[in-house]
Amino acid sequence: MLDLLSDATPDVKATPEDRQGHDTLTQVLLGLRLDGVEYGRCVMQSPWAIAYPAQREARFHFVASGSCWLRTPATEWVQLNPGDAVLLPRGSFHVLASAPDVPCVDIDSLSRIAVSENIYLVRGCGDTKVSNDSIDATPSNVMFCGAMRFNLDPLHPLLAMMPDVMRAGELARRDPTVPALLEAMEREVALDRIGACGVLARLADVLAASIIRAWVECGCSDSTGWIAAVHCPKIGKVIAAIHKDPERDWRVPELAQLMGASRSTFADAFTRTLGESPARYVAKVKIFQARRWIAQEGMRIAVAADRLGYDSEASFSRAFKRVIGHPPSAARAPRGV
Repeated sequence: MLDLLSDATPDVKATPEDRQGHDTLTQVLLGLRLDGVEYGRCVMQSPWAIAYPAQREARFHFVASGSCWLRTPATEWVQLNPGDAVLLPRGSFHVLASAPDVPCVDIDSLSRIAVSENIYLVRGCGDTKVSNDSIDATPSNVMFCGAMRFNLDPLHPLLAMMPDVMRAGELARRDPTVPALLEAMEREVALDRIGACGVLARLADVLAASIIRAWVECGCSDSTGWIAAVHCPKIGKVIAAIHKDPERDWRVPELAQLMGASRSTFADAFTRTLGESPARYVAKVKIFQARRWIAQEGMRIAVAADRLGYDSEASFSRAFKRVIGHPPSAARAPRGV
């Protein structure tokens, strides 16, 4: 488990106002975590093309050697070169290929050899049948890929705002740690020392977190909405408090006091900035928390309802369905469905 801001450093050039807004954003992000679910060192022989089905977990790819191509349903083919890394935060469907015109196979059809817990060696070539000659031959591509889970609900505004594909190279100029991590991963792959896969897994976690942080700190290319609200010292302080303690019975007078404004002024400013009322936002955050409890911890629905202050399981279930679109019992569906 990795704290997305565990290695954050102070911005000594920021103004007091900027510093306050940055601190508020930090408070929100400090609660976010990144769990590595599975990693694979992929050794491929041309021609090859792999389809990665959509999943709840984020996908991460680091190109160690050889160029390849990436395509998503929303984008054209994009070439990735050695040292490039991409993060697909919502685990969207995508294809990686040695060339755009190669027919693809599903990632699950490739042979996998367990290296250690949750780390695999994946080999493939052409029609995915790997001969002894192809294993011994120099690979056309070596990649390190991973599946990662953020402790964010898929409907969380931060996750919903992220682009389908985030390229490390595009964010390197905004965060000096990104190129350093890319260089460290390149060295680890090139040296191929004992335990390299484990070290690469940890570096991948940190790099993915750095990509997210760089994207957030640059303003996420959005001057309105949730990020703008978080950057606002007054409203951001309210949002940080709600996310820090979702079980609390937040009411408008209390939130207005946090902002230092009258109830009407606060409610108007909050709704105008985020596009929804404080009560609705609080309800969504509570339901997001409940879905994590139920789906990941197996918490009973009645217990979740009680912890979040609902009068009854029935009223909680109605609120859950209104926000998520299905009853809380459906949150227990197997991960990935």
